[in-house]
Amino acid sequence: MVGEITKASKSPLLPDRLDQADLFVCDIFDAAPKGDMASMAHPIFSLSTKPDHRIRRYEDEAGKNFVEVKPSSEGLATIHDRDVLIYCISQLIAAMNEGQTPSKTLRLKAYDFLKATNRVTDGRGYEGLRSALVRLQGTQIETNIVTGDTEQLDIFSIIDRARIVRQTRDGRMQEIEVTLSDWVFNAIKAKEVLTFHRDYFRLRKPIERRIYELARKHCGRQKEWPISLATLQRKCGSASTLREFRRLVTNIVEHDQTHAHIPDYSIEIDDDMVTFKSRGKLSSNNESEVPALALSSIRLDGDTYHEARKAAPGWDVYKLENEWRAWMAEGGLDAPKNVDRAFLGFCKKWFERRGRP
Repeated sequence: MVGEITKASKSPLLPDRLDQADLFVCDIFDAAPKGDMASMAHPIFSLSTKPDHRIRRYEDEAGKNFVEVKPSSEGLATIHDRDVLIYCISQLIAAMNEGQTPSKTLRLKAYDFLKATNRVTDGRGYEGLRSALVRLQGTQIETNIVTGDTEQLDIFSIIDRARIVRQTRDGRMQEIEVTLSDWVFNAIKAKEVLTFHRDYFRLRKPIERRIYELARKHCGRQKEWPISLATLQRKCGSASTLREFRRLVTNIVEHDQTHAHIPDYSIEIDDDMVTFKSRGKLSSNNESEVPALALSSIRLDGDTYHEARKAAPGWDVYKLENEWRAWMAEGGLDAPKNVDRAFLGFCKKWFERRGRP
């Protein structure tokens, strides 16, 4: 089974199939892997290794922003299909840093993509790329989440189009053209992207990739980022029960304690609270850092917690505070002028939507 670890001593990472120097070597520039923050914050991609035909809808706790993802007959685009976007985003950001004007349509060499994303370069790699393009084009999104100051209210595919430009005589693709959606392209032009560690492509399990994305988006350069297990499950888009999700996360924590295989961040779990801690090795990048950094300095008045218990009877106000901070970070919101009033409003809305625990 893909991603299965059979021995405790076996590294949770895939083998590094190619020399590091060969990664992301393009015709013009060497690009570091980057992901757009909008799809990092929301569960756009399926974690399933089998065709996933679920329609999923995600809403933030305030009910203001939503994402609805609908599959094609081939199923939802997967977390591994996301590699195509990462590769395209990386090239365009590198081109912009060189002073070039980006384009929604990219022409790339299939072999270079396979090398860059640590995939096999035999027939399986090319077939996997073809299937990824089909799922990316077929998966449709409806959302009102802003990328690059533009609010998309229509339905669109993750990529608008994919075209094989050249093939070998045996039918193996050599070059392809990918046309990105406006949603992704707006994020690129606004440089709403973050650099990924290259070992992201070596993570075996889909859930490990998703957890890394969330840590990179929300923890950023902070020392640590706590999140409840239930909220982490919702952000991951996992279809597992909470009990099964707890088991999966606990296994990842145990493997990380042994191998330190999750890039950039370590993970701890205690009483259904998951804490990501920076390993302190993030390199300096040109893109803007995660908006959550400014939120880490927020301090609530002591009386606010008392009022919060009245606004949301029965709820742990400190859990609600973590949810509130995560919601602001997820939406890229700045710290409110009156943090105490904003938090109490969040607690009131939370109780109206969920009632007593």
